[in-house]
Amino acid sequence: MKTYQAALMVAGSALLLAACEPAGETGDATVTETAPASDARSEERAGVDAEARALNAAIQSGSEELLWLEEVEGEEALAFAQAQNERSLGLLQTDPRYQQHYDRALEVLESTDRIPYVSVRGGELWNFWQDANNTHGLWRRTTLESYETDNPEWDVVLDLDALAEEEDRNWVWRGSSCLAPDYNRCILTLSDGGSDAAVRREWDMETRSFVEGGFEIPATKGSTAWIDENTLLIATALDPEETTTSGYPFVVKRWTRGTPIEEAELVFTGAAGDVGVWPARFEQADGTFYLLATQAETFFESVYWLLPDNAQGEPIRLNLPRRVSPQALFGDQLIFSIEEEWTPEEGGETYPQGAVLSLSMSQLAATGELPAIETVFVPGERQSVGGFAATASHLLAVINDNVVGGLWVFERSDNGWQRRQIETPENTSVSIVTADDQSDLAYVSAQGYLTPNTLYRVSEDAAALTPARSMPDWFDTEGLVVEQREATSADGTQIPYFIIHNPERSSAEPGPTLLYAYGGFQVSLNPSYSGTMGRLWLENGGTYVLANIRGGGEFGPAWHQAGLTVNRQRIYDDLIAVAEALVEDGVTTTDQLGVMGGSNGGLLTGVMYTQRPDLFGAVISQVPLLDMMRFHTMLAGASWQAEYGFPDENPEERAFLRSISPLHNVNPDRDYPPLFLLTSTKDDRVHPAHARKMAYLTDALGLDMLYYENMEGGHSAAANLRETANRLALEYTFLMQNLMDGEE
Repeated sequence: MKTYQAALMVAGSALLLAACEPAGETGDATVTETAPASDARSEERAGVDAEARALNAAIQSGSEELLWLEEVEGEEALAFAQAQNERSLGLLQTDPRYQQHYDRALEVLESTDRIPYVSVRGGELWNFWQDANNTHGLWRRTTLESYETDNPEWDVVLDLDALAEEEDRNWVWRGSSCLAPDYNRCILTLSDGGSDAAVRREWDMETRSFVEGGFEIPATKGSTAWIDENTLLIATALDPEETTTSGYPFVVKRWTRGTPIEEAELVFTGAAGDVGVWPARFEQADGTFYLLATQAETFFESVYWLLPDNAQGEPIRLNLPRRVSPQALFGDQLIFSIEEEWTPEEGGETYPQGAVLSLSMSQLAATGELPAIETVFVPGERQSVGGFAATASHLLAVINDNVVGGLWVFERSDNGWQRRQIETPENTSVSIVTADDQSDLAYVSAQGYLTPNTLYRVSEDAAALTPARSMPDWFDTEGLVVEQREATSADGTQIPYFIIHNPERSSAEPGPTLLYAYGGFQVSLNPSYSGTMGRLWLENGGTYVLANIRGGGEFGPAWHQAGLTVNRQRIYDDLIAVAEALVEDGVTTTDQLGVMGGSNGGLLTGVMYTQRPDLFGAVISQVPLLDMMRFHTMLAGASWQAEYGFPDENPEERAFLRSISPLHNVNPDRDYPPLFLLTSTKDDRVHPAHARKMAYLTDALGLDMLYYENMEGGHSAAANLRETANRLALEYTFLMQNLMDGEE
């Protein structure tokens, strides 16, 4: 099953930017009007030159004045980015706090005291590691016995720094897929500079080298799956005729060793209108395996096809619901969760949205017909599934209850599925790090906002956890507490949020506060420990708040689906409600409140900037979507229309997107807080033009804006740890300049 899970992760990460509908709600947008600017500021805004006003008016009317910024490496576009970089770095890096932040962040990021998280392969523990001396990283392995000592002995299999220097490429590790049961042949995925498009090259574990004349695929968005030592399933976006409008492949081929990739045999084809198609390999502990293709018709709806393991036979469609997420293969049982209510047979049992179910994989594969369905788990109203993983004897699961995770063990008998809970540390978020389906070895991680990550080994009987490794305390927590509160959104929905602060100081006077959220794609934000945030923000007197707004997956599919397309204003109302509660409760003031988010969260903060500029003292928008009239035409944007809407097909959705699009809602006569836009030239998921256009417009209007475009780094905007430290130092320096420097 591990190979299949890895394939799903590749497909998911390539797509992801990558969280209850009330009775009587129509879904119409309710945009809060912004308070008028002060008289002095209004006079200043009135001085905006006619050319800038004309540009803004043209953009609002739908003119494509800034298309030249969509040329990723266009001379004019890069010149604009470089000029903005010089200005922004000059203002931020000359602040003495920048270097302090950089040094303190880098110490955390490059520390050898970090936990080396592992995966299990052939009884060995594998890890990819970066530090001060290995900026590109080391792919390495060790034994179980050595791993649980204070100083594990690592066997370095590939030195990516040496490879990058030898080949003069900025290699960024994107993972490996090795053929069971010997794991001697692997496909390594490497990105030049951090983009999603990556090369795939065959690696020989015995010679520790790339296979001369072996399988090699040029940089592309796609994936592979092993059939046997001499045969691969491949999906590539190398041929425009085989590429979806989202930039992903929709054709799966069978590639035999020694033949040109152009002669690979067609196995399955989807459609250009799909999001993409990816091959995958299901594998059981006894070596039984199944080959499948995942045809993502939309971001959230997929059809699964059983593929033949030889050149004969036709794909068989599996009769599963379209909104389904395979979770694990436990023995012969396929474990899957459903994101919609499902009645497999007319007149038969109906399974509720969010339920986790199972069926016999061998029966499904043999007939293509659905075998008996069994219920594994049905989450409650404030619960969600955080993930499943199988060992040889146990099915492990993380079940989140009111956004805090717990670890459960599921076992199947003649009486159906039973479950029991494993005791975990209180008030922490739990995640499954790795589980070996050929043994009973499994590791889980637990962490909290003030509790550093600890890695635990699950006992062989899955009854208890034993600490294996832990992260050091990176910041002083004295006086700090974590509280979970709720704010009431515009439609009456209660929105939970975590606040990390010093209550003695907070009760005495409002203070600088950083609000973070995501709100999309059913992505859950759970409690986590951040040594960099703690050092750079909390230790300097800041308060940190994380809001679990709709759009995420904190309370299951319904929490996400409540904010889809034209209902998306609910998500923005949720965050506004949390921000207003922080001010009303005296935690902070509008001048001291900052909001930050990335990707879909960058759209979120962009909307906060245009809808409620009066509510924030600073806004950070990382690798954002900001042009919602053209998002679907740029890079992977077409794949997100099921989340945001179809502007070219649905007039209602187009009108709504126009009403929230940050680029199209800047008012030259309104007062706005300082804005910091960050993106990357190498981001081939969310186009850098989103941030470029917003930067160009706000700069022309004379607004308080800084812009930084990393020329490497991909969607994370950081190709290595030093670039990450630089980004963090820039962000927290900006926040301090705007939220703290005005304090008396």
